Amino acid sequence: MTPAVPSPRHRLADACQALVAASWFNLTSFVLILVNSLALGLETYGRAVVAAGAPLRAIEHACLAFFVLELLVRFGAHLRRPAGFFRDRWNIFDLLIVATPLLPGVRENVTLLRLLRLARIVRAFRLFPSLRVILVGIRRSLPGLGSFLLVTVLVLYGYAMLGWMLFGTAEPQRYGTVGQAMLTLFLLLSLDGITDTLQAGREVTEWAVLYYVSYMVTACYLLTNLLVGVVLRALEEADQEERATRRKVPDDLAEPSVHQQLAQLRTIITDLERRLPEAPDGEAPGSAPARRHTHGQPAGRRRGRGKRKAASTAARPRAGKSESSVEGVRRG
Repeated sequence: MTPAVPSPRHRLADACQALVAASWFNLTSFVLILVNSLALGLETYGRAVVAAGAPLRAIEHACLAFFVLELLVRFGAHLRRPAGFFRDRWNIFDLLIVATPLLPGVRENVTLLRLLRLARIVRAFRLFPSLRVILVGIRRSLPGLGSFLLVTVLVLYGYAMLGWMLFGTAEPQRYGTVGQAMLTLFLLLSLDGITDTLQAGREVTEWAVLYYVSYMVTACYLLTNLLVGVVLRALEEADQEERATRRKVPDDLAEPSVHQQLAQLRTIITDLERRLPEAPDGEAPGSAPARRHTHGQPAGRRRGRGKRKAASTAARPRAGKSESSVEGVRRG
């Protein structure tokens, strides 16, 4: 059976997959993203725009053309199953970032156009797995960060009330209200100026030492370690997800379904039946005459010869017994 020849569509999909998987392709995309970002930054300098306005616009158009070509190549890698292209969120993001500036209403809006060009920097995260892990880790840590912010606000509010009761009269510019006290304590989270603040508090009351030391332990150390733990856990989950994605078999290389395998078997059986030798008219391919023509000897002769051979084999023991009995009579 001759192997199936891949269609031009499948050959194009294989070529696009090999191109997308090449390291130089992603590296080129990353370099052009950096060039596009530098060109966008140079446009903020008036002298640069006056001196090199046309080259900057040419760089922008060249980068945009490459981004469109890159998007087409990534779509071509999913030609076997085009729906797989839209299952990747990065592909949808790239499609929006690249296609939106081409719309008529957006090209005239300079501010929106610059924001979309600035968003192209985020595309660099999809090119390298380590950057994707960081971005996914930040996204996964958002629910935990919400709980962390709630705990932080409660701690700051509690210590702000205590600070207002202890230092509200002596330091009204810092602890005059709960809002001012929370702002003061929030600035003290970095421990910047904590020594001077502690000395100023000791001049008001001796409870300032216990107040500020407990605040440093609770807010500065415990909450900071809690924040680090939340982020590290999210990064670990993102890393595991990235590894699972790498080990996952693509849709184009996945094992065919049962129906597809049955269809392939039917095709193979049909091809084998076509290749079988044709039998004479009125005879089945597996009948005795067909086998006779195949082997070149009549089937009746073979059966007769087999019967005579079996009879001679069975008669040999009988002949041996009769000869032994005759010999015994002679001796008697």
